[in-house]
Formats: sequence, C-alpha cells, structure tokens
Amino acid sequence: MAGFDEFASEAFSLPGIPAKPEALSGIRVVELATRIFGPATSDYLGEFGAEVIKVELPPKGDLMRYVAPEGFFWQEVSPAFLALNRNKLHVTIDVRIPEGKELFLRLAEKSDVVVENLRAGTMDRWGLGYRQIRERNPRIVYAANSGFGQWGPFSKGRASYDATAQAVSGMSAVTGFPDRPPVKAGFWVGDYTGSLHAGVAILAALLARGKTGEGQLIDLSQAEALIRSLDWTWIYAERTGRDRERAGNLDPSAPPSGIYRCADGFVAISARDGEERAALARAVGEDPGGPAPDRVAAFAATRTREEILRISGEAGFSAAPVEGGEEHYLDPHLRARGTVWELDDPLYGRIDEYGPVPKLSGSPGRLRWTAKPVGYHNEQVFSGLLGLSEEEMEALARKGVIGKWADIPGARPPGAAEGRQAPEGKTE
Repeated sequence: MAGFDEFASEAFSLPGIPAKPEALSGIRVVELATRIFGPATSDYLGEFGAEVIKVELPPKGDLMRYVAPEGFFWQEVSPAFLALNRNKLHVTIDVRIPEGKELFLRLAEKSDVVVENLRAGTMDRWGLGYRQIRERNPRIVYAANSGFGQWGPFSKGRASYDATAQAVSGMSAVTGFPDRPPVKAGFWVGDYTGSLHAGVAILAALLARGKTGEGQLIDLSQAEALIRSLDWTWIYAERTGRDRERAGNLDPSAPPSGIYRCADGFVAISARDGEERAALARAVGEDPGGPAPDRVAAFAATRTREEILRISGEAGFSAAPVEGGEEHYLDPHLRARGTVWELDDPLYGRIDEYGPVPKLSGSPGRLRWTAKPVGYHNEQVFSGLLGLSEEEMEALARKGVIGKWADIPGARPPGAAEGRQAPEGKTE
C-alpha cells in the first residue's frame, strides 16, 4: 500500500478538480455588501460552487474597488477587490429607487441566501430586510453581518470597520509589546474572521432548512467573532482579576516560544511541552529545564533560517520562517497544493489568486473566474434569471436603476483607458 502522503496527493490532485462535483452547486446567494465583511462571506461560498450574484450601485459599485494599495491598479482593477470577489456574477441595481427595490426582491425571491453588511437595521428600513424578503420567500437564509450585532445598546446606527472591531473586541489590547501602545493586526483579521463565522452559520442554516423547510435570520457581529478568538483571555481575567498583558512576539502560555531575528530574517520558534522545551534547550546549550528567551535569541541571531529549520527537525522542536508575500507567491509547496491558484481568466488572462483553503477530496473548491467590472453580468442575470426583455433593461438603464461601469480605474474593464471595451454580458 502506498504511503498516506501519496494517497492524499492523488485524492486532492489539482488536475482532477474540474471533473468533480461542487459541494454547494444549486445554492444561489444574493450579496448586497461592500468592502470586506460580507463580500468575503459569499466569496467563500462561491469557492464551493454556490452561484453568487453580487449587487452593486451603478456606476461606481463597491467601494472596495477603489481600495488600491499604494494607488496600484492591475488591469484597471484593485488587487484588494480581486481577493474578495471571485466566482461572482456582477450586476448593478440602485435599490434606492422603487423599481430597483422590486428588482432586488425578485432576485431574493429566487435565491437561497442573502448576505448584507450594512449598518444594523438599514436593509429593513429600506424594505429589503429579512422580514420583507421572508414574506416572498420563506426559505431564505438571511445573513446580516454588522460590527456589533442587529440589536443591543452599542449597535444601533453605529458603523464598524476592521480597526474598530479589533479595538472593541479586546484584540488590540492584547496585541503589541508591554511598554508600547496597543497594536492593530497587519491585515483585516476582523473582517475575515467574521466572514468565516458567517459562512459556517449559513451552512448550518441551510442544513436546518433541509429539516424544517424554513429559512432563518443570522445575526453575525464582527466584534464578537474576534472575541470568540481570544482563547483564554476572559477566563484568566475572571479567575485572577487581572487583564491579559501584551507580550510582544513571545507566547506567555508557552515560553520561550516566539518570533526571533536570525541571520537572514526572522523565524518563529515554538516548544510547547516539556519534551520540546528540553530539545530546544539542548540545541541552544542551556539547562534542560527550558531555555530563557534571551538565550534562544542569541542562538537564532547567528544562524540562517534554513539552518534553524534543519536543527529544529533534528532536535525535536518546531520552527518556521517568517515569510512575505513574494515568498508565498513563489513557494512550490503552496502552488502544488493550490493555495496559490493559477487561473486563466476569460477577461484578464493569466492571474494567480488565493485558492480555497479547505481541501475536499470528493467535492473540492475551485476558482472559475476572477472579479469583473461593474455590471458585467447584467444581461446574463436580468435576462436569463429574471426574464427581462432587452427593452425592459434599456428602460431601467434610462432611469438609472441598472447600468454599467464608470470610466474610472477600479470600475471599468481592462484596456478601457486605451479605448478598448470588454465584451458585455460575457458568460464564464
């Protein structure tokens, strides 16, 4: 019998993915959300086969289209927007106009899931919330993502972004060094953590619907998702009467585990139990009871990352290099596993994206296409799904209910600045 690594490699083979079924095939999601906490939720569902219809206001669309790191746009699109909006059908509806509200409700009527991340109660005030949609579609699963929940003294009328969620959750208070102010994480951890919780909740609600025949409302708080991630913080404070302190790069629950400077960068070194701490102590030449952090720092400072990884494997403790984006992009291990996903997109050509994280052997996730310009799939959705005629769509466009991209970077297709236009309504 072959080794398990060979078995796993074959079970999760990337070339075999297109022939396998998709886990969420047949599930339709309508997304009316902006930035990250909301779009990421439906992006995760789309990776596993859900049909996701992203609704944006014409002609500029989602504000995330213009969040460009250092002003960088690739082929007229923001890299930040690309990472959140793959496998989606991009349509425009101005839901502030009566005809637009009705158009959105018709989409929701034909869908399984609605995902939104507006301020608490906004969709209900617009006549587009769970209560209104449920009247037309009792099977709807409605995910209301917000910073602080749909009810409660701190939620009403209050906007939230990742930094505010990190702050109020207590995450910032425990991040950073003891002698310095609290620190925000270097990426949008609140948005992505909340989106993952929302994705799990949606799948649970769909499973429950299979038993009861009815949908339900999901209230997902971004801040509470981060609180759920703070491991022993609450228990420690309750039992000791002291708040958890910031510990810098060290792990206070497993010293001397932490991040250390080495000869060619930085490396994480971890020793979680007595056996591993003894192994680390032997490697650094100290008392087998476990080395002090300064001794580990001295050991790492004179060695390269590769040397430390080799020593850790031989000695029996854990170590890993601190890698950056370029190293991830070029990493043959990540490419072999599809973490860096090589995609041939019909509009943008060859592009490398983040691939699905969970690997399913029987119904794996996949990327079919990447994000598209504002309103790119209007004809496909409004004609193919809702049955609108060309004349009806033209009338809605004249009223500003639907529309295509603005002539600005972030909204328009590649080549638009040079006078070229993408094929409209192209189906991937």
